Amino acid sequence: MVNPKPLKTINPITNQVLAEFEHHSESYVQSALERAEDRYASWKKRDYKFRASLFQDLAGLLRDRKEELAQLMAIEMGKVQAEGIAEIRKCATVCEYYAEQAELILKDEPLKPEKGQAFISYEPLGVVLAVMPWNFPFWQVFRFAAPTLMAGNTAILKHASNVPQCAKAIEGLFADAGFLPGVFQTLLVGSDRVESLINDDRIRAVTLTGSEYAGSKVAEAAGRNIKPSLLELGGSDPFIVLEDADIDKTARIAAKARMINCGQSCIAAKRFIVHVKVYDQFMKRFTAFMSSYTIGDPLEVGVKCGPMASVNLMHELDEQVTDAKQFGAQIVLGGQPSPLGGAFYQPTVISGITKDMRVYHEELFGPVALVFKVKDQDEAITLANDSKFGLGGSVWTSDKQKGLDVARSIETGAVFINEMTASQAALPFGGTKMSGYGRELSEPGIKAFTNQKTIYIA
Repeated sequence: MVNPKPLKTINPITNQVLAEFEHHSESYVQSALERAEDRYASWKKRDYKFRASLFQDLAGLLRDRKEELAQLMAIEMGKVQAEGIAEIRKCATVCEYYAEQAELILKDEPLKPEKGQAFISYEPLGVVLAVMPWNFPFWQVFRFAAPTLMAGNTAILKHASNVPQCAKAIEGLFADAGFLPGVFQTLLVGSDRVESLINDDRIRAVTLTGSEYAGSKVAEAAGRNIKPSLLELGGSDPFIVLEDADIDKTARIAAKARMINCGQSCIAAKRFIVHVKVYDQFMKRFTAFMSSYTIGDPLEVGVKCGPMASVNLMHELDEQVTDAKQFGAQIVLGGQPSPLGGAFYQPTVISGITKDMRVYHEELFGPVALVFKVKDQDEAITLANDSKFGLGGSVWTSDKQKGLDVARSIETGAVFINEMTASQAALPFGGTKMSGYGRELSEPGIKAFTNQKTIYIA
């Protein structure tokens, strides 16, 4: 067998290789699976108070190390320092949320049979495999790990290949917080090893956040092995601006919703659907706010947008924009790679989008916004739903009832009214259509990887 190429940390500013890591050997992988299964036997018997104490300590470590962890994200995938610190704080919050709520959420749930007594007991499944992406390299992992481990499972992480240092740092955090070996482990392996992991009898369930292609492969393998799976895939979230919205506030938050993590977020607003009566006003303000996102070194104070995660990803985005230009789209702002070089791309606003353009149908994973003009609320809903994706969305209006009516008509896993869509520990998170299935976070998130056992007493 030919040894795979090392996993690399490549600085997206310079495209220089900063570090290389050898893949874990097959013997290491087998030992890790054995440790995870062995530890599960004792971990599932630990009471909630014991597990909660460890997660409280872990939250404290995250806050103490937030600057250094944010720097790690900056050099591996280009996240600006302020956003990186905010991400680490969010990880601490999800640890505390489940430390406080897990026992209450997973308590026995009484049922009402015709005779006798019955209840649902929520019990762990075993070793859960997590296949995680690079764009939020800490948050994506912790929003899986906190509920899954608090429920009594153990975890194996296969992180994205371009963030090996983040992956190793996460495993180190669990160890430093006092979690015993085998409760949470990182495997440095390529995506070609995922199927064999799912095939292993010691893996009892799998969750993936990533592309449609990766999701379909994981779902196929999990289905073949009859194992539970949870998929959070791409998104092309609609941001609907009705004629009675507060345009200045809406345009400001619209830019933030598009530019978070340099636009590299599944749940970022991507399609801005604006009522004709306020279109010109919105476009003027929105373009101004988008142009205010200064790009540069993510570790420099004042920089609001770093590079994209890699030069290849930047070129893929530029190909989508170039295709739109060729079919007649209007480039209102930006529309090309930045003169800074590397993986930098200019904040971009495009209008005049038609169905024969790739951007109409595909997810744009970078700092590019599509703006559509619609004549009324019904056209806005139709356009919002004319997508294979269904992750999130938002509606902006001064009429609460109108906002609710539109929200109920949008085919997504979540709709926020007068607020940008974001994941929160207390809110279920997930999508429909090609955006995946299942829910993370909140009560559904911790129950996702439990055996919901019915117990009946005659």
